[in-house]
Amino acid sequence: MQHPLPGHILYGGDYNPEQWSEDIWQEDMRLMKLANVNMVSINIFSWTMLEPAAGQYHFEQLDRIMDLLYENGIAADLATATASPPTWMSRLYPSMLPVTREGVRLTHGSRQHYCPNSPDYRRKGAALVQRLAERYAKHPALKMWHLNNEYGCHVNQCYCDNCAAAFRVWLQERYQTLDVVNSTWGTTFWSQRYYDWEDILPPRLSSAQNNPGQVLDYWRFMNDSLLGLYRLEEDILRAVAPTIPLTTNLMVAFKPVDVYDWAKHMDIVSFDMYPEPEALPSWNALHHDIMRSAKGGRPHMVMEQSPSEVNWQPQNPHKRPGQMRLHSLQTVAHGGDGVLFFQWRQSKTGAEMYHAAVVTHEGNEHNRIFRQAAQVGAELAKLSPIVAGSRIQADVAILLDWDTWWAVEYLPGPSDRIKYMELVGKYYHAFHQQNVNIDVVRPDSDLSKYRVVVAPMLHMLHRGVAQNLEQFVSAGGTLLTTFYSGIVDENNHAALGGYPGELRSLLGVHVEEFDPLTPEMHNELVIKEGSLAGTYNTDLWGELVHLEGAQAIGVFGSDYYARKAALTVNKFGAGHAYYLATLNDADFLVKLAAELCQQAGIKPTLPISSEIEVTKRVTETGKEIYFLLNHTQQAKQITLPHGTFTSLLDDSSVQGEITIPAMDALVLQAE
Repeated sequence: MQHPLPGHILYGGDYNPEQWSEDIWQEDMRLMKLANVNMVSINIFSWTMLEPAAGQYHFEQLDRIMDLLYENGIAADLATATASPPTWMSRLYPSMLPVTREGVRLTHGSRQHYCPNSPDYRRKGAALVQRLAERYAKHPALKMWHLNNEYGCHVNQCYCDNCAAAFRVWLQERYQTLDVVNSTWGTTFWSQRYYDWEDILPPRLSSAQNNPGQVLDYWRFMNDSLLGLYRLEEDILRAVAPTIPLTTNLMVAFKPVDVYDWAKHMDIVSFDMYPEPEALPSWNALHHDIMRSAKGGRPHMVMEQSPSEVNWQPQNPHKRPGQMRLHSLQTVAHGGDGVLFFQWRQSKTGAEMYHAAVVTHEGNEHNRIFRQAAQVGAELAKLSPIVAGSRIQADVAILLDWDTWWAVEYLPGPSDRIKYMELVGKYYHAFHQQNVNIDVVRPDSDLSKYRVVVAPMLHMLHRGVAQNLEQFVSAGGTLLTTFYSGIVDENNHAALGGYPGELRSLLGVHVEEFDPLTPEMHNELVIKEGSLAGTYNTDLWGELVHLEGAQAIGVFGSDYYARKAALTVNKFGAGHAYYLATLNDADFLVKLAAELCQQAGIKPTLPISSEIEVTKRVTETGKEIYFLLNHTQQAKQITLPHGTFTSLLDDSSVQGEITIPAMDALVLQAE
């Protein structure tokens, strides 16, 4: 599927002209040209305008908007408008409204007030999408379809009777028989055995904990239910307009939606990026690398980011000067080919009236936010001919598994302090500090192109994953995995015969017991020799580890497992498998990442300070483009490697020792 604007980095934002009079539309066109906008997302929340009463469609206003965009050379990312059903649907189809786990039926009054398994919602949504597709498939402004909006953002699990019926169908397709369901869920425990499909319900609020297997399958089922809504619209759009690429805006660190499942059906992976003010640059980078990796390295895009403050945090400070630009360039640095904002013009009413926009309530170009947006637009336009379509090449992979995320945080469990994505973020940060490119992939991915693979808390082992890791290590790769790995199989059944289950031979260790720590409990990791020598604080977790061929690099410092292995390495074939049985602070993990990269022969993208974020994109012709981002409030002096570089933002030649101002960036190409 072709990129919507070949040779361009997409730039623009959510545009909601239906909120404004048409004289404002002309002013928007003028301002968009000033800001170098080339694409806007439209029609996202317009269902009530398009169908004000059941079966009565009015497209005249949208026609004028589409024509206006085309006349002004701006591409349309046309949304299907199904994210917020009209109020009359709640009256006519009350079973469409979602039900909470506690049995409370929600009502309209905000957005996304629909059950993903409602036949009425699906039927009416499909009818709207069909009409949109037929009307606009050949409109010259249309360059991309935008399906729904932020699937699952507000209602990611519904427990109504529609969902109960759909869940039974899903289970029958997955397991075929009730005997297999009973075996998979272990329903002999607590007398939960099912003898009739009709007795199976969603994991609604009950007298005690729900069956863990049922809960895990409900996460899977709800992910599939939401994806089913996307697929319903996808099938219509591909049939009517097969050459127009499709996307939907996913969200960062969003547990309900498995990005890897969804990316298979998206031509361009896009997501919404709203980092908290204190978020580390590596946390933002992690999510770019997830989205890029989900589509096999093809360029992704940010569908929404705020040009300044948001409106939904307890306090909403604005972005400091330079931060909007850095966030935008970080997108491109990590393989993105699109940066759009929410939203273009700041709303004068409604729930998001205090959410920042490119055009503020002032309504002109004479303010800080608009000037910065215009600068970013000009710079992306300048970079586009060289950068657009180029790729990231990575030697390091982080393994991310949604099933593990769903299973490992379910309580009752060993600890409510386990936060899977936060742990992934800690290990990602350690390797991000090495200034190396990183992919974030599923555990069953082809790992042969990587030198180092990191598997934080690989709790659930799907069939074949252990063998995949063995093949990687035996061929010379370096694997690092951590505590609470190899504990259950894909059905959430505990590994019998000793932890870490199928990883035991690869890691060369036997974990007799694991010890989840309270916030008041701590231990130490003691390493007596080598480049990692020292004593390091540990938190969250401890384990009683026995060596079965592995070598202990470090040991625990206290408690009954003092002097027992805490960090091990096992030679396996031509490679090495490391196991860390506890959680360490960031400083140690950074040192460990540096050691593993050195052993694997992975060099920094550029040999400069880790205070500067560095990535590299490579064009089809082999040109190397370096991004150097200074996220700090101080100017940083660095020394470039030997040779001369061209600064792509200002066409100057740079070499040797240079200074990157605070909150600034360089984009360099080797001459």
